[in-house]
Amino acid sequence: MRKFIATFIALIISISAVAHDDRDHSNKDKKAIVDVIKSIKYGWENGDGLPFRRNFLDFEGARYIEGGGQNAGLDSLVEHHVEPEKDALEYLKLSFSEIEVHFEGDDKSFAWAIADTRIKGKVNKSGKTFDKKGFQTFLFRKINGNWKVVHTHSSSRDNK
Repeated sequence: MRKFIATFIALIISISAVAHDDRDHSNKDKKAIVDVIKSIKYGWENGDGLPFRRNFLDFEGARYIEGGGQNAGLDSLVEHHVEPEKDALEYLKLSFSEIEVHFEGDDKSFAWAIADTRIKGKVNKSGKTFDKKGFQTFLFRKINGNWKVVHTHSSSRDNK
């Protein structure tokens, strides 16, 4: 009976350790994904394509949906959307809040995140300001230990 109890206790301890380790792993992955999202925020606000080039997986068939338009591929997103906004806007303020991260698959190599968004800015040419709120979805794939964005979709409307 003592052997049974000792074996049972050892089994419980090892399961507990594995569950704890998995939770720590998920927390590290969640933090890594939130850090990628913060980097993307910086890129948008500063018209800087570098955070996109570091954190997006560039592949044939990639689509990024922003502001009702579609960018086919990473170069299109950076060169026709992110970088030109630096010169077109006096300022751009973006916030992501209520970020939820979910992991999929047996190996947890796919994740998706959804966030509330708020976008404020001022257009240089017209002086018009905008204030919108909505949602952003990010799809991620873990490649060589790093989380890469494989798709985004943003939807917003005027804040009332």
